[in-house]
Amino acid sequence: MRRIGVLTSGGDSPGMNSAVRAVVRTAIHNGLEVVGIERGYAGLIHREFRDMNLSSVADIVQRGGTILKTARSQEFMTPEGRGQAASNLKNLDIDGLVVIGGDGSFRGARALATEHGVATVGIPGTIDNDIPCTDYTIGFDTCLNTVLDAINKIRDTATSHERTFIIEVMGRRTGYIALEAGVAGGAESILIPEVPFRLDEVVERLMRGHMRGKLHSIIIVAEGAGNVLDIGKYLQDKTGFETRVTILGHIQRGGSPTAFDRVLAARMGAKAVDVMMAGETRKVIGITAGEIKAYDIDYALSQHKTIDLDLYKLANILSI
Repeated sequence: MRRIGVLTSGGDSPGMNSAVRAVVRTAIHNGLEVVGIERGYAGLIHREFRDMNLSSVADIVQRGGTILKTARSQEFMTPEGRGQAASNLKNLDIDGLVVIGGDGSFRGARALATEHGVATVGIPGTIDNDIPCTDYTIGFDTCLNTVLDAINKIRDTATSHERTFIIEVMGRRTGYIALEAGVAGGAESILIPEVPFRLDEVVERLMRGHMRGKLHSIIIVAEGAGNVLDIGKYLQDKTGFETRVTILGHIQRGGSPTAFDRVLAARMGAKAVDVMMAGETRKVIGITAGEIKAYDIDYALSQHKTIDLDLYKLANILSI
């Protein structure tokens, strides 16, 4: 192996730059050339390539987002698009491809490997933390801290005005952000798609709190759990408490990555290069019990990551 490519795909997440830096510098340390591919699979199809050197990744470890930019590509979803992408890699003598992204990005990497024999290794970069075979994805920890900061500030206003605040967080179809941020922020209720809930139970919890003198509440809702505006209206109508809704949105994706995300990304990026140099392909990198490991991509994509129900139960106990 002489030359590898690296791209970031799907939604951006804090720490992606640390992963790119680790891939580039580990590869160069081992005598490899590195090509950066801008705008993910779309850039792979349209030949948005640039040679990477040590200076290319200087002073980026503290930056959020991704210097390689990212995009979603409908064209890559077609056999013709993937064929063009593979042809471009071959024409540039790129022997392997490191893909930093989420579930959809990994499926694209697997398709290139299966259909065209491209050596691929995936690194999990997504704030949602919904990738199997890894305890944490790059960006999740930073996102949690961003959400927690917002909860702390909103609680100040909730206390001052004696209001109920509903806060919607991201996560697609999963509740990892909502659950952990809710526990860390002392939310009175946490609504996630993995656990069925009745809004009347939330009403009862709010009323019990009011009876013992509680004058404000914070409720965290994962975006996949339901329409947060409808939830807010229902709770206000049933309780009579003044209720406000805050949708945090894409603020959760940005910002300088935490130390945890920077170190995690560095370890995963270096591992991806080591795996590729060992001649392995169709792999994804994960961290399990503190150890960085490589998993078969078919196995990883066939698994379903499950929410920590014990933590959810604890959240309910602590919010009584």
